[in-house]
Amino acid sequence: MKRYLKIFITAAFLTFSISCSESFLDYTPKGTLSGEVLNAPEHLDNMVTAAYSALGNDDWTHAFSHMWIWGSVRSDDSFKGGGSVGDQGEIDLLEQFVAVTTDLGKPNLMWIAIYEGIQRTNDALLRVDAATVEAYPNKVVREAELRFLRGHWYFLLKKLFKHPVWVDETMTREEIKTIPNNVLTSDQFWDKIAEDFAFAAANLPLTQPQVGRADKVSAWAYLAKTRLYQAYEQNAQHEVTNINPARLQEVITNCDNVINSGLHGLHDDFAKNFLTPFENGVESIFAIQFSVDDGTTAPGRINRATGLNYNMAPEFGCCDFHNPSQNMVNAFKTDVQGHPLFDTFDNNLLRNPADFQAPNTVDPRIDHTIGIATHPFKYVPTWVMQPNWRRAPQVYGFWSSMKEVVPFNDPTYRKYGAFMGGALNFDILRYDDVLLMKAEALIELNRQNEALPLINQIRLRAKNSTGRLKMADGSPISNYRVEPYVLDATWTKDFARKALRFERRLEFAMEGSRFFDLVRWGIAAETLNAHFAKEKERFVFLANANFRKGRDEYLAIPQQQINLVNGIYVQNNGY
Repeated sequence: MKRYLKIFITAAFLTFSISCSESFLDYTPKGTLSGEVLNAPEHLDNMVTAAYSALGNDDWTHAFSHMWIWGSVRSDDSFKGGGSVGDQGEIDLLEQFVAVTTDLGKPNLMWIAIYEGIQRTNDALLRVDAATVEAYPNKVVREAELRFLRGHWYFLLKKLFKHPVWVDETMTREEIKTIPNNVLTSDQFWDKIAEDFAFAAANLPLTQPQVGRADKVSAWAYLAKTRLYQAYEQNAQHEVTNINPARLQEVITNCDNVINSGLHGLHDDFAKNFLTPFENGVESIFAIQFSVDDGTTAPGRINRATGLNYNMAPEFGCCDFHNPSQNMVNAFKTDVQGHPLFDTFDNNLLRNPADFQAPNTVDPRIDHTIGIATHPFKYVPTWVMQPNWRRAPQVYGFWSSMKEVVPFNDPTYRKYGAFMGGALNFDILRYDDVLLMKAEALIELNRQNEALPLINQIRLRAKNSTGRLKMADGSPISNYRVEPYVLDATWTKDFARKALRFERRLEFAMEGSRFFDLVRWGIAAETLNAHFAKEKERFVFLANANFRKGRDEYLAIPQQQINLVNGIYVQNNGY
């Protein structure tokens, strides 16, 4: 049975359901309880669990667990895909940055859904705060977990909308109606997020007895990520005007805390990050937990955010969204030294089967990331992708997304209606991210020599991640060559920055982070408009695509939300 609670978000009443997931989320609510009863210590853990469950309570209509619409499709990583330009046409507008008005539906859905998660967390936090440690021995740890969750939600809002509204557990419904979105400066808002993660880091145990709960290490990692974003200081036009060295040092300190804990490391094979048997493994620092056949509504708490992203293979059958761009495919080419082609990678196409063989060389991560006709799909050597697995290749090209889907023979694979999903966890924080965040901070502090071994750890792991990339006869799928960088006179700050940024793209390709990296670095406009100029020659649908600097770095504050509070929210620049 589902339990429904009525919650209040930015002057609107919204309804949400409490449901379950694996490990400590694996329970079945038994009935409807009053608000007062929920304050009883025996029910407080269920309230915390309900706050956790909100992390995966999204759908492809408003995907926030996997940010593929917001961080991949709006970048040079991928296209919307689907059956036509008009199929989920609002995503097409967001992708091309044309006719992006303040009243689009999907940004408003995201605003509402994320504030639902915040309110669920704040509701639990208010109840936990009121309990005594004597009555509720887990009080301090659960408070820290809830503040970690709230920090996560606000991190999403901040990088999407820049100027959201801070609402905490002490604010009444009437107060919420009167809070403008410019009470806090951008820097102060980052500090509020950081305070939640710092509280979590100070009060959480190093490890948790139940899989899926936030711990001290995950709080350190998220605090590092928050300070990294905050370090790139922006003006009102979203231009990066300064990189704050004190914030960068905080990034390094918190990344070192994670590294020195000894609790996490890189998988020996990149593939393990995208296969269900290895989820919650050594590389995963904090993940959204999905599950099947768990006592909730059938088929369970599978990942519905990526339900559109399975291709047209007979074992799937729909819907082929989130297609890698040609630019993304070309980025995996390497030179004779096994390094990226940085400035020239997009000059010549990787298109035909022969292009992935000698004399060309590619980074192995291409076959962990992109479905390519004539190549085995998702590590099943006998399951070779065919051209007709693409739904609209004449519009969106020839490639299919692969990381977020599970193969047809995965025990968690399920169909629900026309869509597909699986219980593959989605990592919010991974150890590879920690290494590259630290490397980025070191480079910007003119300590690029210290960043080199961190980047090389990632590259060496990529080099060694070919064991599952085999044809049925045991031969390599593609001609792989990737090598670490060498510390010599060419390893300058400028080159190291270029290498770091390229490494982030290859490592996290199609995972929903690319757009936000570009905005953080202050290079979104030049990168995406150069991308559009080249891809317009290949794809007609991009004819009008244009990123408008000073506007498109952030979504508009939804007009629907401004109307609900009688206009007290200030709209973002350019809208």
